[in-house]
Amino acid sequence: MENTNKQQNKFGHWIKTSITARMLMVGFLTLVLLIPLVFIEDLIRERSSRQTEVINEINQQWGNEVLIYGPILKVPYKIYKEKTVTDKKTKKVYTENIEEIRYAYFFPESLNINSSVNPEEKKRGIYTTAVYNSKMSITGSFIKPNFSDIEINDKDILWNKSKIIIQSSNVKGVNEANLKLNQTDYELSSKYNDKKNYNYNEVPLHTLETKNINREQLLFQKPLTFNIKFNIKGSEQIRFIPTGKQTEAQITSNWKTANFFGEFLPYNDDKINDEGFNAKWKILDLNRPFSQEHFYGIPDLKEFVFGVNFMIPIDEYQKSERSAKYGFLVIGLTFLIFFLIQTLSKIDIHPFQYLMIGLALTMFYTLLVSISEHSNFLKAYLIAGISVITLITLYSKSILKTLKFPFFIGLSLTALYTFIYVIIQLENYALLVGSIGLFLILAIVMFVSRKIDWNNG
Repeated sequence: MENTNKQQNKFGHWIKTSITARMLMVGFLTLVLLIPLVFIEDLIRERSSRQTEVINEINQQWGNEVLIYGPILKVPYKIYKEKTVTDKKTKKVYTENIEEIRYAYFFPESLNINSSVNPEEKKRGIYTTAVYNSKMSITGSFIKPNFSDIEINDKDILWNKSKIIIQSSNVKGVNEANLKLNQTDYELSSKYNDKKNYNYNEVPLHTLETKNINREQLLFQKPLTFNIKFNIKGSEQIRFIPTGKQTEAQITSNWKTANFFGEFLPYNDDKINDEGFNAKWKILDLNRPFSQEHFYGIPDLKEFVFGVNFMIPIDEYQKSERSAKYGFLVIGLTFLIFFLIQTLSKIDIHPFQYLMIGLALTMFYTLLVSISEHSNFLKAYLIAGISVITLITLYSKSILKTLKFPFFIGLSLTALYTFIYVIIQLENYALLVGSIGLFLILAIVMFVSRKIDWNNG
């Protein structure tokens, strides 16, 4: 029994006096604290997913993003195929012509889009998204379709069954839709589209089409002009496909944080002003790799869209997640500071005290996430950072019994959190600044640790 107590006393003395033992202890506690860091990162991802779910629910109830494809002139025509038929009675074999109806799709010669968009913020709980009401005027003209590429006789073209179709990603938000062809009104009706044909991430397009166009208007003694009035509620963004041989578009809004995107960007330099924006586009058929006529279905041209994004830039969760990725660095460097102070000053620091300091450092991230949900990231970072630095500084004063070491610890933590905040804000230079910062930290540690007698452990 006495030998056992002596062995325990020797082990305890080795733990307290051996530099190697303290290093192993600090390393072990650092690895243990990775467990709460993993749970915190999962919490951030869960809250971010919840935000996305709530925003999607708001958008679905109000109206999803708006993508306009059209108008398109749809003209049916006949083709004939030979089919071999065997008479069951006489067993004679002969051929007959089978008639088949196909559809050709023609884009307008000119397309002019004028849209006024008035966004507003919608909130549910702590989450906010941008929705809008848009008023569109779409004008332009069609010229007589050319079937020469597929050598169809004019008598096989079913002009009297031609229609104008428009495809949109959002028919739920349509409040008004009027179409005029050469001053004749046509009603647009919705045609069922099977969503099963679309991938999960793909934006499904719903078809609106007119009844058959009057044959007199399709004689094309003059261009067939159209005038479409749309009032649509939507969210996130509004996009158009430049189907005109010459497409001109103008989108105005009082939204001041617009993001223009797509294959084509506005050409006017003064598009953003103090009152919002007034963006203009001009796209020629030479600028896009598709023709004006399509004989084998409507092509998928969503990759050639242009438009405006009205989403509210919410990146608090992304910044919090990036900050949490540096948690191991913060804990490791803080423990290293306490280890150097303990080694150089011969002040005893218990493993439990290391653990309390590590848990305080992990609390920074839960404070950051919870506060940033109700405020901006900078305020949340300042509040969480000041709280944790103050807590650890006061706690270290009770451990180290002096003022100079707690002051140095508070100053070091302030510099460390400031360094990480700068890295989070940077994008293009994050790796460069981070590498330089770590190099300087390593140099300081090497300089300070040169006075330690490593042979005494």
